[in-house]
Amino acid sequence: QVQLVESGGGLVQAGGSLRLSCAASGSIFNIYRMGWYRQAPGKQRDLVAIITSGGSTDYADSVMGRFTISRDNAKNAVYLQMNSLKPEDTAVYYCNLDASVGAWYRRQNYWGQGTQVTVSS
Repeated sequence: QVQLVESGGGLVQAGGSLRLSCAASGSIFNIYRMGWYRQAPGKQRDLVAIITSGGSTDYADSVMGRFTISRDNAKNAVYLQMNSLKPEDTAVYYCNLDASVGAWYRRQNYWGQGTQVTVSS
């Protein structure tokens, strides 16, 4: 059983900052990637940022230079520092885990429950 627990969402004014956190727990053997996705009302879920086990990162063009993803391998945690927030960043943000889990080390993909980020203009 693998669980992802997210925190850090909320309401902020445009230009403000928020930091999202996500911690993974359970029978995790190896984490390949962790990342953040977001879904605005009526839209599809899109990639925001991902980070590999080796520390390589990738960002959506819309957040490049404003958001920073990081991870703590010892805690199986991933963070998203969001600066210079814009109203168009308003969405539910989901943590994603790509890892080998369980007794058979099967590679699986997991989602957190989502945390709401609202940016007012």
